[in-house]
Amino acid sequence: MTKLIKRAVVIGATGMVGKELLKQLNQVESCEHILAIVRKEDESLKQYTKVNQLEVEDFLMLNDEDVADFTHAFSCLGTTIKKAGSKANFYNIDFEINAHFVDLFEGTETHYVLVSAMGANAGSPIFYNQVKGELENHLKHSNLAYVSILQPSLLMGEREESRTLEGLTQRLYQRFSHLVPDTFKYKPVTAEQVAHTMVEVAQNQNETLKIYDNLYIQHAK
Repeated sequence: MTKLIKRAVVIGATGMVGKELLKQLNQVESCEHILAIVRKEDESLKQYTKVNQLEVEDFLMLNDEDVADFTHAFSCLGTTIKKAGSKANFYNIDFEINAHFVDLFEGTETHYVLVSAMGANAGSPIFYNQVKGELENHLKHSNLAYVSILQPSLLMGEREESRTLEGLTQRLYQRFSHLVPDTFKYKPVTAEQVAHTMVEVAQNQNETLKIYDNLYIQHAK
């Protein structure tokens, strides 16, 4: 049973996908209130009339009362090992904080939407993919009413932080994008496409659990 987005809470709201998601949620007619959970207030988010910000220095301190009565929860939270500074810090952000956020909605009717990654696999020899897969498994075994998992490929767009390899790949893709067929499953997607898919599946998914691959994100209507 689908349900309208009326009250949405977003973690990872100040990242590339998170900001685009807030922009699109703010335009959803049925959506009355959006809560962006942030470490410090972001001035750029004040342009969205439906968005309020909750400042929390340590996201592991979030509790049930902070996120009560939301129809939808969205996680765009993620980093890189380079930015995190170590594998341990990366694991804390990409798994521990995300898993804690998931647990706050267990036993509720909230529809949970996660941005994961193509290649997510708890058994992968690649640490990044391994952690993403572990988080997906945590969602799959949690007591959540509805779960949507998006697995995008390389994300195109401007980030606040520099990611050297990602930036190089983006430039190469922009140069040769006309040669890449729409059926290529690894084709990069934009933050706008990912956010659009998040909003679309949040309003239309009937299944309790569904995974949306990169091809779906490319062509989401």
